[in-house]
This record gives sequence, structure tokens and C-alpha cells, in this order.
Amino acid sequence: MNEQELQDQVGHLTKIGIALTSEHDLDRLLELIVLEARDFTKADAGSLYIREGDRLRFAVGQNKSLNIGIGPQPPDAPTFRNMYIPISRKSLAGYVCETGETINLEDAYTIAEDSPFQFNRAFDEKSGYRTQSMLLVPMRNQKQKILGVLQLINSTSKEGKVIPFAESMEHLVTCIASQAACAIDNAQLTSAIKEAHLDTIYRLAIAAEYRDEDTALHLKRMSNYSAIIARHYGLPEDRCEIVLYASPMHDVGKLGIPDAILLKPGRLTSIEREIMQTHTSIGAKILSGSQSELLEISRIIALTHHEKFDGNGYPLGLAGEDIPIEGRIVALADVFDALTSRRCYKPAYELEKVMAMLNSDRGKHFDPGVFDAFDRGYDEILEIYNRYRE
Repeated sequence: MNEQELQDQVGHLTKIGIALTSEHDLDRLLELIVLEARDFTKADAGSLYIREGDRLRFAVGQNKSLNIGIGPQPPDAPTFRNMYIPISRKSLAGYVCETGETINLEDAYTIAEDSPFQFNRAFDEKSGYRTQSMLLVPMRNQKQKILGVLQLINSTSKEGKVIPFAESMEHLVTCIASQAACAIDNAQLTSAIKEAHLDTIYRLAIAAEYRDEDTALHLKRMSNYSAIIARHYGLPEDRCEIVLYASPMHDVGKLGIPDAILLKPGRLTSIEREIMQTHTSIGAKILSGSQSELLEISRIIALTHHEKFDGNGYPLGLAGEDIPIEGRIVALADVFDALTSRRCYKPAYELEKVMAMLNSDRGKHFDPGVFDAFDRGYDEILEIYNRYRE
């Protein structure tokens, strides 16, 4: 290897390190690790196994020749994703995870019978693929704990011929695997922090709403509905996440509504209704004054989730796109959940009836674009509806 080639490889490794540390979503990170490692080694295929207790989870599988894990996938695409194998010497990945050794094979089909590991041909037999050269390295974090195994398959020449992985690649791929392990550690920590934050938000929102007999399930449903609608509306992923976190605080202003009104089982008088409607302004005041983007979006949602697209909502009587998009989204998610849930004053309505009621309010109560996003995400919404049913 000449000096220029060495500089190119170092530069490539640096770019990979920057890319990995910039991605905090764990699923996207795992895909990126395999993609970058394949690109670096000119590997046709690659897999990544994550250690979970005494097992390895097949987390990522990519195969350029079979178009697996690359771009949109057909329903019948062969995959072993999310299957588990034991951490033992009975498999290549299990052996690497247990021993911490690197395996570099010229041909996986020619492993000696007395070898401490063997190659499983099940995927090849199912897909018609021919696995030949393989490079497997352990993924160690800064504490030298093995978090998983990175597996690369069929290094290819410029002419497209399968060739062995060069021995010089072993150390470089180990460096990528170590960078990946540290990035996985960070992503898992970020995920845990986000889950803790969301749990705290739910608990605070439950404290605000418990007098209204709303449950944690209501908050989980409507916040997930809101995030799904936001995603299908086309909002960026980070903004969809903020909607997920901010929407549970939509009714925090009910803290300021007297129990006699909030818990009244019958129809409210016009004066009582006016008092009840002030929960939007009260919520906005509770959440105002923060420099946090999350709390500012929470404030906007609390204030505007009862506005209507035709201008007949409250408290400001905003119409159309003058209503912030977060308020328009949560308005639909909240009403859908209210109609499909049992309340002290009504039963839960059937989904068919609910959809007819919502559709009749398209362009009146609800932004047509938001309603269409709800419709595109309806299958996902039903999954949440069934997962968190009362």
C-alpha cells in the first residue's frame, strides 16, 4: 500500500467515524454501520449482530446482489432479521462474540470439519446466494465489552469478481467496529434518556388530567397518533419526535378548572362551558416563558388544539394555516381518541362510525391536509389503537 492509498483509507475512516457519531437513531445507526463497512471493504453483503444477554440478535442484513436491505423491499424478500442465535462456538458470529477473535475466510464452504466453528448455509440454500469470502470482527466499546459482531461477505474486485478480504483490512475493519460500538453505546444512552423524558412527561400529564378520569393509555394513544400524522404530513423526523413529546401536555390547563365543572357527568351550562374552554389559555400560561423548544411547542399545542380549520374553534378563533400545524395535528388525534374511547357521558364509538364523523368534518374542524396524512397513516394508527386499548 502506497502513501496515497494509506491517506485515502485514513480519510475514509475519519469520514465513517464522523458519520457514525452524527447518527443517534439506533436502527438507522446499525444500518449505516453495515453500509459504511461494506463500502470501505467493497463487500457485496454484510450483517450486524447485537448482543442481548446470552444471545445475538440479527439486527441488520444487506446484500447488494439480492437487493436485500437496500432500498424498498418486496414482501417476499428473504431475511433472517431479528432472529436470534446463541452466543456459542456453533456459529461464526457466536464464536467471534464468545472469543473476541477475528475470522477471515477465503471460502466459507471449505471450513475444515474439525474447526471450532462452522458456516450455516441456510440463507444460501433459501436465497440461491453463494457466500464465499467472509470477515467477522467483534464490536468492542471503550470498556472492551463486546456489543455485537460485524460480518462482511464477498469482497469484490473492480471487475466484480469475489476475492478474499485482505489481511490488511482486518485491523481497519476492527477500527470501524470499535467506532461503531461506541456510537451504539451513545445511541442506546440517548434512547434511554428520551424514554425517561417521555415517561416523565406522561406522568406529569397524568397528574394534570387524573381528575378527568383520563388515563395514561389516552395520553400514549393520542401522542403516538399525533406523531404518526406528523410523519405522514411530511414533517421532519426531529419535529415529529417533538410532537410525540409535546402532545401529552395538551390538556395540562385542566389543572385550573374546578372539579365541579371538570367532573360534571351531565351537559355543561353555557357559563360552565366557557370556564372549561379556558383550560387552553391556562395551559399556555403554565407552559410559557421557557427557552426549551419542547415546552414552547407544548405551549402552542395546549393553546391551539381546540381551534378549528373553519375558524369556529377556541380560544382565538384562528382559521386555516393561521393555526400552527402542531395544533391542527393534535386536534385530529385528540378527537379521534375521544370518539373511540369510553367516557362517563358516552360509550366508545365503532371505528366505522368514527371515520364517518371525522370525514364529515374534513375542511371544517380539521385541516384537509392533516386529515389526508391521518388517512395515509391509518394502519399505523390502528396498531396504536389496539396496543393501548382500554
